[in-house]
Amino acid sequence: MGGLEAQTSKVVLSLDAKQVASLKDGVSFKKNPEDGRCYIIYKSSGGFKACKNQCKHQGGLFIQDIEDLDGRTVKCTKHNWKLNVSSMKYVNPPDSFLQDELEVEMLDDGGMQLVELSPIDPWLADPREPQELQEGEVKITYLTHACMELQLGDKCFLFDPWLKGPAFARGWWLLHEPPADCLDRLCAADLIYISHLHSDHLSYPTLKVLSERRPDIPIYVGDTSRPVFWNLEQSKVKLTNIRVTPFGVWQNVDDNLRFMILMDGVHPEMDTCIIVDYKGHMILNTVDCTRPNGGRLPEKVDLMMSDFAGGASGFPMTFHGGKYSDSWKAEFIKNERKKLLNYKATLVKSLQPRIYCPFAGYFVEAHPSDKYIKDTNIKNRAEDLNALINQLSLNTKTWTPKPGAVLDLGLALKDSSEAITDPPANAKIYKDSWEFDLYVDELNSAISSEIFKHESWIQFYYSWAGFQNYNLVVRIVYIRVKNRIGVMRYVVLHGGLWDDLYIGFQNRISRDPDTYHHKFWNHFQTQLPLHSPDWEQFLQRVPPIQETDSLNYGLLNYCSIL
Repeated sequence: MGGLEAQTSKVVLSLDAKQVASLKDGVSFKKNPEDGRCYIIYKSSGGFKACKNQCKHQGGLFIQDIEDLDGRTVKCTKHNWKLNVSSMKYVNPPDSFLQDELEVEMLDDGGMQLVELSPIDPWLADPREPQELQEGEVKITYLTHACMELQLGDKCFLFDPWLKGPAFARGWWLLHEPPADCLDRLCAADLIYISHLHSDHLSYPTLKVLSERRPDIPIYVGDTSRPVFWNLEQSKVKLTNIRVTPFGVWQNVDDNLRFMILMDGVHPEMDTCIIVDYKGHMILNTVDCTRPNGGRLPEKVDLMMSDFAGGASGFPMTFHGGKYSDSWKAEFIKNERKKLLNYKATLVKSLQPRIYCPFAGYFVEAHPSDKYIKDTNIKNRAEDLNALINQLSLNTKTWTPKPGAVLDLGLALKDSSEAITDPPANAKIYKDSWEFDLYVDELNSAISSEIFKHESWIQFYYSWAGFQNYNLVVRIVYIRVKNRIGVMRYVVLHGGLWDDLYIGFQNRISRDPDTYHHKFWNHFQTQLPLHSPDWEQFLQRVPPIQETDSLNYGLLNYCSIL
């Protein structure tokens, strides 16, 4: 479907921990000793920014601007153009160019890498002039959470269908009640995009329905290093038309419709976003990306969608002891929500989409045993983000969707008051039942597995996990052992990623000292083997079952991982 080369990422400069520590606040110039190319690094309390030492006007080199007392500006040696490195905007002449920013990756050992995407703006390849859209030609229907149905001419394109069951084991449940015919809509789609492997986007309970009715529907995913469908065989869901798509290449569906998948700058191993182009009209969906496409995105698209809510982490809700009092958590969560809200509003202001829609944040910790998490994990409201955007960006209209609501893009671009069709007045908006027992019983079925009658399952599991060359003692306290043991054992039994435990609020963590071990968590959240543990082989090796102490029925209360 595509014809151009895929977008690539390349490390252009590496600094060790000592070199990073020596960077002063403000502007620093660093040269790659291998090829002699120079780069500019800007350090502030907010972190680091970086770019090539090359003016976009005529390629001149920058030097420190001695007239700049704040240490933010560099000056080109050719024509005295000035660049504010803190904003990557040229200030002399003003409103001229925006400097291409490099992605700054901080390493576990304190080092730093500067990464360049090439091309940085692949959507500019083969540009198309927008054609006039007729009423009803392009309709976007919100179903629930991150699931949008796009009717584009005679094609139906569906995003991230999580329509039934929980996500992250039993930690997340749908907040909104999807339309009654949502599964029929799913199975009638022409193509599906799944942004990443998290279970609020890759929902196997939902895809099981699809596999039984239309297993050959084209499902597009990005070419991430951790495959989106890494555990498809384990899931027993039969899908036969999964299409792994290179980054930054237009995929032509028909003469009018094409799309492009882009990687995330912070989590390129698993997160992606998408641009859809229909008759020259662009729809940008950044989904959960922390820094989509390294921060470089198309401006003035017709519709932009992104996450907004926050709260998608076990930190700090599942932590206790030390500083983690309820009041500390409440203040931390409040500040993080505010930062996320401001970041999203500022991003929308900078990109100036015609219409913005917050989505991918409509989940709830609905199970009664998670009432503390639900009460503590306060999230942003879509209405509050849209209100802030309306203040900052007067040219952007906002849409707070309800399940079943429809946006007619052609009418919206003409500022028609009939552009949005809300669901019927009697439509159910919020879910009030979730079939808890069905899914919790499935998780708890792992508790009685034969493997857990042998103490050596712990050593076998961590040997399989492959976490090495890092000494760590983890203390995990499971407050509700009877409830949580099922999730842990299910994850162990099936070789699942620990996001089900951490993002799903299924553990209670105490740290002493209170230090975040990125390498450990990153390994168990994203780097576990693609194949599950061979428990059949394990059972063949272990001696006959003997009665042992309660460790057989507990969970990793204290385990040493070497």
